[in-house]
Amino acid sequence: MSSTTSRAARLAAGVLAGGLTLLPLTACSFSSDTLSCSGSECTVTLSGSDAEVEILGTSLSFGGVQDGRASLSVGNASVSCAQGETVSAGPLTLTCTTVETDSVEVTASLG
Repeated sequence: MSSTTSRAARLAAGVLAGGLTLLPLTACSFSSDTLSCSGSECTVTLSGSDAEVEILGTSLSFGGVQDGRASLSVGNASVSCAQGETVSAGPLTLTCTTVETDSVEVTASLG
């Protein structure tokens, strides 16, 4: 992870938190490949085993892909989703927009 990417994530988190005063400043901090937030929704791509992100105040980790389904852990809950599928886990609603062999792109929103 480069420091430039990390600074961009902190900037995105600050912008998001500024618009949503109920969320902490670290609403979208991460250690993953890509992250972008708009309003109360964030999109992130997680790749490789043990990829993790803190998104909208909740820990999200990627466990891998099997049979076209991505395994995700949200806080203490475990869920899986196929490409295009939406699931609820903890405080988040997750849509797996892209599921590939070793990565998943997830759009997360509160509620």
